Amino acid sequence: MRRLRRALCLGGLLAGFGVAAHAACDTGLAERMHAKLHPKRALDHERAVCEPWRGVPGRFIVVLPLPRPSTEPGTRQFDLDVLVVQQADNGNTERAKIVSRLFEEDVLTEDAVRIGEIRVDGSRYALAPDARAFGLRILRQGSSRANPYSNETLSLYVPQGPKLAKVLDGLELTLEQGEWDTNCTGSFETVRGSLSVARGGSGGYADLLLHQARSESRSSPLGDECVTQDQRQSFKSRLLHYDGARYRLGKGAAAD
Repeated sequence: MRRLRRALCLGGLLAGFGVAAHAACDTGLAERMHAKLHPKRALDHERAVCEPWRGVPGRFIVVLPLPRPSTEPGTRQFDLDVLVVQQADNGNTERAKIVSRLFEEDVLTEDAVRIGEIRVDGSRYALAPDARAFGLRILRQGSSRANPYSNETLSLYVPQGPKLAKVLDGLELTLEQGEWDTNCTGSFETVRGSLSVARGGSGGYADLLLHQARSESRSSPLGDECVTQDQRQSFKSRLLHYDGARYRLGKGAAAD
């Protein structure tokens, strides 16, 4: 067992998932795409994304979160327009051209769990000689102090001509959750994951390899201190196979 700072500090368990508001694009590319495609709809500027696609000269990933009317009190719903945009050689955003696009209706919901941030995953996902994917990571945070919760999911998109195919849908990579009395006593769970391209393949695309590390801890008062006891950490690897439309988790553990 080891001593920790006072129990109130446990409320910051998920602080690593803090929200970082950012401008969509210094060039205003996201705003221009929004004005062109959805002139009559609002844009969630805080979560809009515009980033260069690393390794693909002149191309940008643009994500437009569009709030939609919700019938549930305290709930917000979003459509998501995901674009691959070719910037003009001279950098003129007025001449930017949409290369591939996927419009997803009612794909995000925000209630007690808030959508903290949408960001581009810059890893190189070479799924086939002629198919390179990019990732979008979505960070979510709960609002309960007694039941802290945060997670991060990853989706992968592959340009297929003018269409953008979503080949991986919301794979949970990271999870932090717990339950405590807001004073000291409680239990917590953390899962950390990473995704990489594997050697094998199926359905015309390379397999993906998911590595995850899981740990648990319990806290309880001891005199004037709050003490936590870490449980044994466990590790797991699993393969994801492409079935011609989406990546699915295979059964059992993958060989390292």
